[in-house]
Amino acid sequence: MPPAPPGPDLQQVSVDGAMIPLVHKEWAEVRTVAIGVVEKPVMEKGEPVVHTGQVSYFSRLCDAQTFTHLALVETHRRGTETAKKVCGVVDGAEWEQSFLDMHCPDAVRILDFSHAAGYLAGAAQAAYGEGTHAAQAWYESERHRLRHETPDVVLDDLQRLRDESGGGESARATINGSLAYLQKRAEQIRYAEFVAAGYPIGSGMVESGNKLVVEARLKGAGMHWARDNVNPMLALRNVACSDRWEEAWPQICQQIRLSTQEKSRERGRRRKEPLTEGDDHRSLATPSAVPPPLEAATTRQPAQPSAASFSAPSARRPAANHPWRHSPIGRARYRSPAHGSPPKT
Repeated sequence: MPPAPPGPDLQQVSVDGAMIPLVHKEWAEVRTVAIGVVEKPVMEKGEPVVHTGQVSYFSRLCDAQTFTHLALVETHRRGTETAKKVCGVVDGAEWEQSFLDMHCPDAVRILDFSHAAGYLAGAAQAAYGEGTHAAQAWYESERHRLRHETPDVVLDDLQRLRDESGGGESARATINGSLAYLQKRAEQIRYAEFVAAGYPIGSGMVESGNKLVVEARLKGAGMHWARDNVNPMLALRNVACSDRWEEAWPQICQQIRLSTQEKSRERGRRRKEPLTEGDDHRSLATPSAVPPPLEAATTRQPAQPSAASFSAPSARRPAANHPWRHSPIGRARYRSPAHGSPPKT
């Protein structure tokens, strides 16, 4: 493998999965990694917002471990291992953390902000009831704190909500689940610090990739894909959606030509190979090609005069009692090589 190209000063790596329909009513997960260059923050609605550009995609239908190894071709091409700083923004799935462990172990791990806020919404609905004004007010307040204050403030509020909840055991269990999930990822939800440092806090880059690269082509109305056809199509989609068609298509054509030539040479080698011991023409015969037994063949044919009813013919002319001798056409057409005239009968 050639040396990795120099990476950018700040790079974002995000991974996620999307489900697609296969034949026989089967569904399977396509995994995608999106890699981009983080741009300088810009002010939008009075707050600094970070955008990521020069995005490229790598998608495959396979298990998480295989995908993690296959994606090395894209992380290597984008200089992930040589980038000065990498932000791994994911939604918290374990396989996504394993992906970052392999490709950028020193990356700043960031839990997708919308994903973390979803746990706050679940806790609010469990405590105050789904769709209530109280639940919406609590959620909006805590979401703002999650974005602008430290994680400890939000975790303390969640613990207080659990202890004061009057929704019963089920509600307390839901709130406690949200609390435990965010406590485990406290280092990944320091959003105020991340934004101040110019880091992205959302994985919308790869979520958009799921829609653009995968679902727009493979999840149309009535589509059901054979498993073997998915990855070739994904490879083409990756090239097209990463704006690399002019670069990659000549290489693809060259690989197709080489593959076709190799198949042609292989067929030629097989034709020239001698038959191995035990191989003969009989091994190529099919039951329908085997001739019928001699007895069956003779019974279906009309009876023929026996050879004893004719005199033995000479090398050049028929016998004297041959039927041709009694045919005017035969006498007219026959010419003896020696006499040049019809023989007398």
